[in-house]
Amino acid sequence: MVYMEKFEIRLVVGKKQTDAQLKKLQEYFSEMPMDEILAGLHFARNRWSAKDAGVLKVGRKSIIKREIHSITAEQAQWRLKNWKMMIANYRKLGYSYPTISRIKKLLIEVSKKRSR
Repeated sequence: MVYMEKFEIRLVVGKKQTDAQLKKLQEYFSEMPMDEILAGLHFARNRWSAKDAGVLKVGRKSIIKREIHSITAEQAQWRLKNWKMMIANYRKLGYSYPTISRIKKLLIEVSKKRSR
């Protein structure tokens, strides 16, 4: 029989947590290795800090949908022909290069689909 030593962790938090939240937290600590929990918390803290500072732009899919929604093939072709100007506009709006490349990919699809 393998004997597992048990440890207790005490957390001090700013406000009262619900029973469901405490139960979920206990599940995570009992099921997952500590290294994985710490890695996840590290990622979550960095994301929270970026979001709090206004640096994190969440919802890239909605940004892309907003740019592509109800665009005609002619408009898509014009944007692709004037792509350098479009990149400058997208960068002014704060879009990242991966987001801009996804917009371009969908513009190419729209220009091909509707121009046939």
